[in-house]
Amino acid sequence: MKVFIAGASGLVGSNCLKHFTEQGWDVKGSYFSYEQPGTVYYNTLEPSDPKNFDIAAFAPDVIVHCGAMTHVDKCETEPEESYKQTVQSTINLIAVAKQCNARFVYISTDYVFDGKHGPYREDAPVNPLSVYARHKLEAEQLSLNELSNTLVLRVTNVYGNEARGKNFVARIVDQARNNQKLTLKLPYDQYASPTNAWDIARAMFVLLRDSKSGIYHIGSTDYMNRVELALTVLKYFPNADYELIPMNTATLNQPAARPLLGGFVKMKFSNEYPDMLFGNVDSYLQSLGL
Repeated sequence: MKVFIAGASGLVGSNCLKHFTEQGWDVKGSYFSYEQPGTVYYNTLEPSDPKNFDIAAFAPDVIVHCGAMTHVDKCETEPEESYKQTVQSTINLIAVAKQCNARFVYISTDYVFDGKHGPYREDAPVNPLSVYARHKLEAEQLSLNELSNTLVLRVTNVYGNEARGKNFVARIVDQARNNQKLTLKLPYDQYASPTNAWDIARAMFVLLRDSKSGIYHIGSTDYMNRVELALTVLKYFPNADYELIPMNTATLNQPAARPLLGGFVKMKFSNEYPDMLFGNVDSYLQSLGL
């Protein structure tokens, strides 16, 4: 299997690049602004950029789109940039997938739901609350409508190993390890399914291997709010200096609306792959030697 991963220097993309390569697939992963060893340059917003890796010449069987504007509040205040990075980039990669006759994988989110009736199964009605969410849903639907064999993985609260350590869990671990004081103002009423990017890569691999398509919800065994997630990490650092201030979402007054009861029921995936066990936050932290 030949796979091109757009956004392979990020959290999900880098884990996919590593896992697929270890499984013997021929994989090329791209970066845009943050180069990592083993990645190639590709600007999804400028397909004619002469510096771009030649995807057509590589002739991938699959194109995986891991790139998007993920800063939810910034999307709210910069909707045009959000559209470019999330929707237009998808339109451009869909065109390349058609040119290569390649399958397409799109990474989506639980933010396509309004958070009133979560955790969610795949057939739940969507109702995005923010600019970020609307653009993710638009790109998701474009992918499904334009390419009949598209695979959409909806994921949320992703953590794990990544070069920049930008994810929520990694930032707490890094600050605690370096004896930095943490001040955490976190919502106690936003619930989701924190998921290791490594498990997302493993799930994507078997779905691609078995030629699956459509929407799959990928979530771990954890279901918790942000306060509980932080405390789960901090219990591994009994001497950490931190101030944790639980707040409700309304008090936080964030620019973008959040789904409160988000997260997933991954019944569809688990019914098809009952022998595949996912890790959780505790098992990930223990794998770091904590």
